[in-house]
Parts: sequence; C-alpha cells; structure tokens
Amino acid sequence: MERTLGSDIENPIARRQFLADNCDAVVDKGYMKPYSPEELQGHKESLANVSIEIAEIEAEMKQITAEYKGRLKPLKEQRAGMVSNIKAKAEYVTEPCFRFTDQEAKMTGFYNADGLLIESRAATADELQPTIFGALRTGNVPPLTGTND
Repeated sequence: MERTLGSDIENPIARRQFLADNCDAVVDKGYMKPYSPEELQGHKESLANVSIEIAEIEAEMKQITAEYKGRLKPLKEQRAGMVSNIKAKAEYVTEPCFRFTDQEAKMTGFYNADGLLIESRAATADELQPTIFGALRTGNVPPLTGTND
C-alpha cells in the first residue's frame, strides 16, 4: 500500500472525488488526524490560555475554601467540646477551690465555691503538718495560760 493517494491533485474537492471514485467502499472511521504546524501552534496557545484561566479559578477557589475553613474551624472545635461535655455529662472548668485536710483520717478534700466536694485523696506529708487553721477547726487549741491572752 502506498503512503499517500491523490496527493498530486491540488484541489481538495477533486482529490475527494478521485478517492471516492476509485475506492471499494466509503466507511465512517475514527482516527487521530495530525495537526499542521500552524494548527499545532494555535492549539498550544489555546492550551496556555485555558491553563492560565484554570490556575486563576483554582487560586480563587483555594482562597474561598481557606476562608470557609477558617469560618468552620472554630465552630467544629466548639461542637467537639459540646459533644465531649454532653458525653461526659459535665464540663471541665478551672476555678478557685478550697482545700481541707482531715488530720485524723489523713485525707484531703477540695471543695468548689458551691461547697461541693470535687476531689478527695490521701493527704501528702506537707498537708499533714499542723497549722493554726487546722487546729482551730479540730478544736485542738493548746490551753490558754493567761499570760498571752
């Protein structure tokens, strides 16, 4: 088979008629038709333009996505905290608490401002050291001699 047929005929309509007249059958067939150098350059320019436009749109989309993520992040963190608190049926707080040490039981208890015991544990050696406040609470006040009343 020859590589080209009718390439010596300049007129495209006449070349087409020549091929139709001399063929066995005309069949619709798909194939990759090569570009001419001018067509290839035009497609490359179109590709460059489309690529630039895609890059601009993706940059916009990235910026908008970052903005939405920024708006969503604190809400998601808040939701996670709420879910955790609801699951535990309590919430973690840091507030002033009052420590009391029972010298006889050797236990230390922490009470919140409402007077509720929030933690109880064994007393440490430092907490078992006698103090004026502990002595006044337990009534273990040394007897008064009358000299320093």
